[in-house]
Amino acid sequence: MRRSLIFPSLCGSCVILFLAAACASAGDVKKGGSPTTVSNGKQVTLEYTLKLDDQSVVDTNVGGEPLKLTQGNHEVIPGLEKALEGMAVGEKKKVTVAPTEAYGTVDPKAFQEVDRKMVPADAQKVGTQLEGKTNDGKTVYPRISEVKNDTVVLDFNHPLAGKTLHFDVKVLDVAQAMSK
Repeated sequence: MRRSLIFPSLCGSCVILFLAAACASAGDVKKGGSPTTVSNGKQVTLEYTLKLDDQSVVDTNVGGEPLKLTQGNHEVIPGLEKALEGMAVGEKKKVTVAPTEAYGTVDPKAFQEVDRKMVPADAQKVGTQLEGKTNDGKTVYPRISEVKNDTVVLDFNHPLAGKTLHFDVKVLDVAQAMSK
């Protein structure tokens, strides 16, 4: 359960890594690219499963709605977008993406200690995700990483920062992207 809070002490320059996890990329059609292979500017339909090093499943759309993206539009993490390039319709691939090509490394500056009174008592548990606003009105979703006597340590890193990601992907369709 998310808690909605206001964090007046947050500065607008805090480094906060977020990812639009359900998106991908677009650009120019690669020379020599086949109409059925993934290349910049193509509309790509994917089936995927995302796992961590311990093989726990973080996300999957298998048996559900396929992910549609335009290759080269940076709608997915860079490591996955690069791995999709050149894949053909029906092709399956296992893709390992390092943190630097995914959600980045854990930024120690993205932790902030706040007065415990700022967080509702029933939410003061390690791992609880909160929702709040910065002074400039941006919505943030920190997780509680530590509860101390008088303070709570909030982690503003993306939940997958610092993690190696393992994707099983299958290209279901490749088509010309719709022009705007």
